[in-house]
Amino acid sequence: MTTAMITHPACLNHVTPDGHPEQVARLQVVLDALSDIPLERLSAPMAADDDLKRCHPQSYIDRLRAALPSSGSRQLDADTHMSPGSLEAAYRAAGAVLLAVDKVLNGDVKNAFAAIRPPGHHAEQEIPMGFCLFGNVAIAAKYALDHHGLRRVAIVDFDVHHGNGTQALCEDDPRILTITSQQMPLWPGTGDPVDTGEFDNVLNIALPPASGSDVFHKVYEEQVFPRLMAFAPELLIISAGFDAHRDDPLAQLEFETEDFAWVTHRLCDIAEASCNGRVVSALEGGYNLDALAASAAAHVSVLEERGR
Repeated sequence: MTTAMITHPACLNHVTPDGHPEQVARLQVVLDALSDIPLERLSAPMAADDDLKRCHPQSYIDRLRAALPSSGSRQLDADTHMSPGSLEAAYRAAGAVLLAVDKVLNGDVKNAFAAIRPPGHHAEQEIPMGFCLFGNVAIAAKYALDHHGLRRVAIVDFDVHHGNGTQALCEDDPRILTITSQQMPLWPGTGDPVDTGEFDNVLNIALPPASGSDVFHKVYEEQVFPRLMAFAPELLIISAGFDAHRDDPLAQLEFETEDFAWVTHRLCDIAEASCNGRVVSALEGGYNLDALAASAAAHVSVLEERGR
């Protein structure tokens, strides 16, 4: 067994305007940071429209295709832009997570990390937002259930921003447990703990600014891990955002690099007990390049260790 790392050069061709936090360099520093870790390196395919349509209607996909600029940049909302390479990047990003699911569930690898952009956890059914075009992990969760015949999939999102898109795309499916921890108050303003989903299949954890490592560990030990164990997922998917790091410019949770290694180990512990260690992780946020590189390397190093 081993760990797969799935990416594609097209994900570097999604170009945002100068000064935009979700920049090409984000993926490049992650790839550089992972270069010395022994991983099975795979090329991300294009997702099929039929797989995207598990979460997004064809009309939305067509609208994105029509919005694709032939040059320069097109602004979709205050934060989300498309360049000529953006749509292929988004298809490859979703395709990377789908391939990760296939490789893990087919037993080819123990776990997998999708090194991708654009990220996905803010994209709603018909709304691109928060730098995101397609709901990558939500698409992957529904694919695992429908294509591979699983009964229960859990998603854990430790990005500093609430995964509003993932929740919106998954909360009507009792087969999916969505757990998110996020700084509050913070954009997008969703993720209140009273919001538990249509089938009590959503756990939202609100963390105040300056929570730090101790609060992070406490809420995960007391709330996240017991809920995961009770749900007993057959696959665990991680939305791996690293913008809760103390050096990130967009938030103030003040986590340390080591916290991402710790939470990865503990999530792998639960996956070992529940689903033979089957974990798929996908890159979400992280906007200080040095912190992002160090945190992603810490996360993937644990996956590689646990995948041996």
